Amino acid sequence: MIYRKFKDLDISMLSFGLMRLPINEDKSINEELTAEMVDYAIRHGVNYFDTAWPYHGGMSEKVIGRILKNYPRESFYLANKYPGHMIAEKYDPAETFEKQLEKCQVDYFDFYLLHNVYENSIGVYEDLQWGIMDYFLEQKRNGRIRHLGFSSHADVPFLKEFLAKYGHQMEFCQLQLNYLDWTVEKGREKYDLVTNFGLPVIVMEPVRGGKLAALPEDVMAELGADRSAASYALRWFQPLDNVFTVLSGMSDMEQMIDNVAAFDREEPLSEAEEKIIMTAAEGMKNEVPCTACRYCTESCPMELDIPDLLFKYNQLRTGGGFTVKMQLDSYPEDKLPSACIGCGACTEMCPQKIAIPDELAAFAEELAKMPSWAEICRQREEAAKKLEEK
Repeated sequence: MIYRKFKDLDISMLSFGLMRLPINEDKSINEELTAEMVDYAIRHGVNYFDTAWPYHGGMSEKVIGRILKNYPRESFYLANKYPGHMIAEKYDPAETFEKQLEKCQVDYFDFYLLHNVYENSIGVYEDLQWGIMDYFLEQKRNGRIRHLGFSSHADVPFLKEFLAKYGHQMEFCQLQLNYLDWTVEKGREKYDLVTNFGLPVIVMEPVRGGKLAALPEDVMAELGADRSAASYALRWFQPLDNVFTVLSGMSDMEQMIDNVAAFDREEPLSEAEEKIIMTAAEGMKNEVPCTACRYCTESCPMELDIPDLLFKYNQLRTGGGFTVKMQLDSYPEDKLPSACIGCGACTEMCPQKIAIPDELAAFAEELAKMPSWAEICRQREEAAKKLEEK
């Protein structure tokens, strides 16, 4: 297993993300298989495990707590998160944190994160009536949190603002990175921003929720090796020196064995391999060809940030709907794609001759089909209650 330094700790470069555990027919976690996977991971050098309050309706914390209880506490690092990104009537960091410690059967968390700090959740984290920031800084001083950081799906401008305001209190940042999102989600720009700020990076979604675990046959034939598509996605991270661990949400033993093998030794992609997969990524994009020249914004009577909206539409078209929906929830109604009045002044100014009103109308139609973030949170709470009742 490859290990990376985080301060004075040796962290396995592969870590077990506990969001997509194997499940039974009734949607409950297959705890026996999960225990086998954890055992295989530990025996092959994996020492970082990542859970969160909403994973598997709150049962991920309980299951990993029961399983890790069989191993010496000093033999693994456990990460958990505070769900300030979830929409709720109230936020009680102390109550949640105590429950998390109890569910995970530990006295402290090695790593603890403010979960998904982004444009619309920052109001919760900053709200003085909840005292979230102060509470977790206190838990760090008390040793119940060894290292405090944050995860984020935010866009670059907000990420800059958050780092400027709170970055000095954070020790690490968890970002969605993979070779497709290196451009689609401005992954490279985010990675460079956080790296230059001085925070080490944890990677989430390294195979884009499974999208990069299956490449076209012609691409695999060109790679010409007896390896999985996922292994190329994982090995792609090895040259990124500021990444200290890569979270993989594994759902069966086959994935576990394959992922462990991808990090069993230093073997970054060759120049030829990287060229092949990055070319394949270009073919996955299905993008509106906006170059962000901003000529269109000068003529928009609604003062829409058209390049930003088209960028988010491209994210949606490439499978990034979850992130896009969360970010747009923070926009005022008159700045959403549905605010376009279809006058066509933008198209007249566009050097790429993009039919911008048509694209914005299509974007608005797709967004209208998606549940709001508030509805997603409500559905998760109901699912969690049903699992607790079982």
